[in-house]
Amino acid sequence: MLNKWEGIILKSIPYGESNKIVTLYTREAGKMTAMARGAKKPASRLAAVTQTFTHGFYLLRSGRGMGTLEQGEPIDSMRHIREDLEATSYASYIAELIDRLTEDHGQSPNVFGLLHEALHAINEQYDPEAIALFVEWKMLPVAGVHPVLHQCANCGATEGEFAFSFQEIGFLCHRCFPIDPYLVRITPTQLRLIRTFFTVPIQQVGSLKLKKATKQFMKKIVRTVYDEQVGVRLKSRSFLDQLERTPELLPQKEKSEEKGE
Repeated sequence: MLNKWEGIILKSIPYGESNKIVTLYTREAGKMTAMARGAKKPASRLAAVTQTFTHGFYLLRSGRGMGTLEQGEPIDSMRHIREDLEATSYASYIAELIDRLTEDHGQSPNVFGLLHEALHAINEQYDPEAIALFVEWKMLPVAGVHPVLHQCANCGATEGEFAFSFQEIGFLCHRCFPIDPYLVRITPTQLRLIRTFFTVPIQQVGSLKLKKATKQFMKKIVRTVYDEQVGVRLKSRSFLDQLERTPELLPQKEKSEEKGE
């Protein structure tokens, strides 16, 4: 069966002397894996459209086992992502996270839209670290984790002082603090940001700029949830950690200030 789908390349692996095995997430059918014959050859019509992060229309022939990628028509090659080390690193993390949390032929609602919005935002030079954080928070339900962020996870209260509980996987109000001795105290600003990252679409947040310390705090919480509840270990995360330790590898950029917070 031959199908034309809109998709984004999550992964492209060399196979044999001239082929590639590509994994793409499609708008219509979720994640697919296909053989792209001859795609390693520079002159191949599949060479450019099978590069990681490429957004395009793909003609796939499916049957028993792995499908075959017949043709590709690029929509956006994500040029900035390819040319900027920081952008490449965070885009790779997003692609690997989505790849690991989804199944072939399994379609999770909103995942294509999230991937599309995230990569295009990074390609348009929005803060890639903040965009990756958005994806981490929004992929939690796909990973089977549903944090309680609209009320106290224990008593249901919506008023008062709150903290984040890894035990309850959500917020606890001050009346329920005693049930988790390891909770993380948060400010009202941090509470609003966590809710924003989890609920608001990327395009609605726009050019929200976050201080480094704010991003570090948000990252610590969401990655602890992944470590304790999901158990996913990503190669691209190790590289990001290395970049954190050696920022001199990245070009110097203007310090950003947190807008409105």
